[in-house]
Amino acid sequence: MAVHEAPHRSPGFHLSAAFRWHRTGSGSKLAVSARLGTHTAQAYALASLRIPTGFVFLWAFLDKTFGLGYATVSGKGWIDGGSPTKRFLSSVAAGPMESTFHSWAGDTWADWLFMLGLLGIGLAVMAGVALWPAAMAGTAMMALMWMAEWPPARHLANGSPSMSTNPFADYHVIYAVALIAVAAVGAGATWGLGRLWARLPIVRDHTWLR
Repeated sequence: MAVHEAPHRSPGFHLSAAFRWHRTGSGSKLAVSARLGTHTAQAYALASLRIPTGFVFLWAFLDKTFGLGYATVSGKGWIDGGSPTKRFLSSVAAGPMESTFHSWAGDTWADWLFMLGLLGIGLAVMAGVALWPAAMAGTAMMALMWMAEWPPARHLANGSPSMSTNPFADYHVIYAVALIAVAAVGAGATWGLGRLWARLPIVRDHTWLR
């Protein structure tokens, strides 16, 4: 009796084990697929943040250089002899650096530093290369511009309302956070040249250049 029962149990055991293995294997494949799908979605989302953030800086450079008629009046561009910093810094009317910004307004060094910063940050972020240097430079620029507008002030130097909508988190802060975020996760690999950039010998030896 025992001799006849063993063959009947054995196939059932192997079939059950194979079934369990198949279910486990399928579950693992689904889990891996889900993780890959989530990773891909995150990569595309961050690339979608990176590119327009970079274009904000690049557009500002183009408009101030050529006077495209938006923030910079046509014929008043940098190539026409206009100063990219004079009007903005001269109009600072609040904050602890008000007089300092007035003294910088229109200076050649300020114009060149500001414009090269806009161009470099814009091109780097849109291309997905040198994201950490771009994030550091962009954050410094946004911090200075935040201080120039000084959102914490309720009133300007002449006593008129500042019209500040938020005393702490304005668009300068958002841009800085976006730059740091895309640099921290290496968002230049998707829709960008981040992988090629990372292969350069100097970048491999100095990871802060990524």
